[in-house]
Amino acid sequence: MAHVTGLRCRECGRDFEIAPIFTCEWCFGPLEVSYDYDAISESVSRESIERGPSSIWRYADLLPADRGASVDLGAGFTPLVRADRLAAELGLGEVWVKNDTLNPTGSFKDRVVAVALSKALEFGFKTASCASTGNLANSVAAHAAHAGLRSFVFIPADLETGKVVTTAVYGGTLVAVKGNYDDVNRLCAELASTYEWAFVNVNIRPYYAEGSKTLAYETVEQLGWEYPDHVVVPIASGSQFTKIRKGFDELHNVGLTDEAPAVRMSGAQAEGCSPVAVAFRDDSDTIKPVKPSTIAKSLAIGNPADGYFALDAAHQTGGVIESVTDDEIVEGIRLLARTEGIFGETAAGVTVGTLAKLAAAGVVRPDERVVIYVTGHGLKTIEAVASHVGPTAEIEPTLEAFDAELSPDE
Repeated sequence: MAHVTGLRCRECGRDFEIAPIFTCEWCFGPLEVSYDYDAISESVSRESIERGPSSIWRYADLLPADRGASVDLGAGFTPLVRADRLAAELGLGEVWVKNDTLNPTGSFKDRVVAVALSKALEFGFKTASCASTGNLANSVAAHAAHAGLRSFVFIPADLETGKVVTTAVYGGTLVAVKGNYDDVNRLCAELASTYEWAFVNVNIRPYYAEGSKTLAYETVEQLGWEYPDHVVVPIASGSQFTKIRKGFDELHNVGLTDEAPAVRMSGAQAEGCSPVAVAFRDDSDTIKPVKPSTIAKSLAIGNPADGYFALDAAHQTGGVIESVTDDEIVEGIRLLARTEGIFGETAAGVTVGTLAKLAAAGVVRPDERVVIYVTGHGLKTIEAVASHVGPTAEIEPTLEAFDAELSPDE
């Protein structure tokens, strides 16, 4: 904690003390954690990181919570898989998949929640809460159970069954709200001003968001302390997108990489909820809220809090923000599964579908080292592909029936 200097407004630059606050009292801009990078550079090295645990906490010096009191289910240090078959299918050269389906509750949200609830305990909170499209609900309920905290988790009432069950099983209070995510989020903003709870994506948001940086740290470490040329990241609120960029920058700021990052940041949205992609396409810096209508419910945030900052990151790095249809999402899920054996949820279908679209347009080039982020397991959204896949054949239990129906090659 000696390396955290406070909170700073991303709009006006004013500084604030370390506290469970998330907006600037002067301009109402979002707050984020600021660090003493000189102090971090004195205490951290590649060797110290490599000696650390196989989790996000190997990067504790770059995170805003006390490692000694962390809420730890083992989030992070997930595989970075070279995807040569996917690359060949898309006419690309070097493609890697950061496979966050293997986190404790099956999504990248375990990274941000581990940091958020660790910080909540430092602040003395007894109850954890969140607004969620599913993955965050799973993670908050699980980590709260592990930490001995009460949990109140709020979700849209039409959420996928898999995400409802895998939240309720942890025994906290699960509240289904008749509305979309933006309705749920508005309710939680009101509740946060009424109850002394740790809302991970409201009053604890500045600390929570920092967990996403570990995706950047791991990518670079797993590539032999080298940067990728281009990354494709799914966008919901836009926070993950911007924090991955921050993570790339921080590694150089503290001397862990020899060269400054030159990573092109490209974002992926579902066409049925693509306010950031539309703004990028229109060359506008205004994010117009939309009412979500897509199978990619984990990305269905119609009024993304970090949308403007995601736009800025894409522009500054030479990336793009694109969207894909629901049909392209399903094809993206199936393409990743049949080429690389990785079953991702609908957000993964958005990312892979966008990669395919950008590769076909020449935006992602064959000479680039590309990393795509697969942020959740396909078992969470099995309804999306259930009607598209099934048994190849149904036969009687005899060799003759098998040969007659399938006639496999020797």
